[in-house]
Amino acid sequence: MTRTSKMHSICRRTRFALIGAVIGVSACSSIPNSGPSRSQVNDAAAQNRVAGIQIVDVTDAIVKRLYSERSSADFSSVLGAGNDFRQQLGVGDEVQVSIWEAPPATLFGGGVSAAGGSDSTVMPSGTRATTLPSQIIDGDGTINVPFVGSVKAAGSTPTQLQAYIAGRLKNIAHDPQVLVQLARNETSYVTVVGDVSNSTRMQLSARGERVLDALASAGGVKDPVDKIMIQVTRADTVASAPMQKVIRDPHQNVRLKAGDVVTALFQPYSFTSLGATGKNQEVNFEAQGISLAQALARSGGLDDSRSDARGVFIFRLQDAHALDWPNQPIRTTADGKVPVIYRINLRDPDSFFMAQSFMMDNNDVLYVSNAPVTEMQKVLNLVFSVVYPVVNGVQTFK
Repeated sequence: MTRTSKMHSICRRTRFALIGAVIGVSACSSIPNSGPSRSQVNDAAAQNRVAGIQIVDVTDAIVKRLYSERSSADFSSVLGAGNDFRQQLGVGDEVQVSIWEAPPATLFGGGVSAAGGSDSTVMPSGTRATTLPSQIIDGDGTINVPFVGSVKAAGSTPTQLQAYIAGRLKNIAHDPQVLVQLARNETSYVTVVGDVSNSTRMQLSARGERVLDALASAGGVKDPVDKIMIQVTRADTVASAPMQKVIRDPHQNVRLKAGDVVTALFQPYSFTSLGATGKNQEVNFEAQGISLAQALARSGGLDDSRSDARGVFIFRLQDAHALDWPNQPIRTTADGKVPVIYRINLRDPDSFFMAQSFMMDNNDVLYVSNAPVTEMQKVLNLVFSVVYPVVNGVQTFK
């Protein structure tokens, strides 16, 4: 064999060895990638290697089920849509008690008491009215009424309190009638904060103020209503609804209770776009929510040069009761959420209709995998980048 033939043989063996090495490297998943491929996610679903993670195909039935779950969590269902308002007394409120006694007045007929400071007035009919000094409901929630003693006032309405006092006086006074008035309100307030013109405390009246009344008392919101989410915190219950929905649906403009906190939040939601999309970034969206189709558009759509239309996934921490989960037992996070991967095939024309109804949730991750041909291109680029310099070097050496 001539020297030239030997060099050609060495060159061929070198190229084959390098190609085999590069392919071996690619088989070991050493090629750079932005995330799992469609086949890797599907394999995880088929073999259940990701224990407890639910992988759900987006179908019309799934979309309808998730949409119904979203529509049930509104103000009227969570906070109640009752029309009755009861202004309850609380610690720190100042009340004034007036007592009428029919003639002959036997209990409060002694006139004005200089020591006590009460005011006793004889009415034209002979009925005697006695107005007790104003009292502040003390720390244990009580006030004092002559001939009755300590009376529990906190937690009662003025009507309930006056009925109770009249009942206690019935057997010791002549046909007593009682009137309880709220002289100074210190507890029937709603706090309004957030993206409003002026944070404030709004006093509640017997009329029964509603959510929009509270926002109006704070000077309204500072941003467009379609970008504002209203949150009402009542004790341990927190309910949220888009402001646009509260305006359009009178049933969502519920009555407020003492101690409620109304918060206006500007664009409180966002999702993260990753993978073969036009833009990899966090995207904020409006209070009323956006669909998957809108989310894809705001992410720059699918990258034609490398995206896999059959590999569109939404990674979400979902409420445990939202769906009937295929994988058992269910894995939940510390706050009771189920990790779910929603899978949709955009090669199917019907999926575009479902994408218009599938709503994004806060903190969702929208991921589009690379097409298989993209991985092959990466391998070939790596092969050529390694083989060409070697072949050129051998040829130069020759």
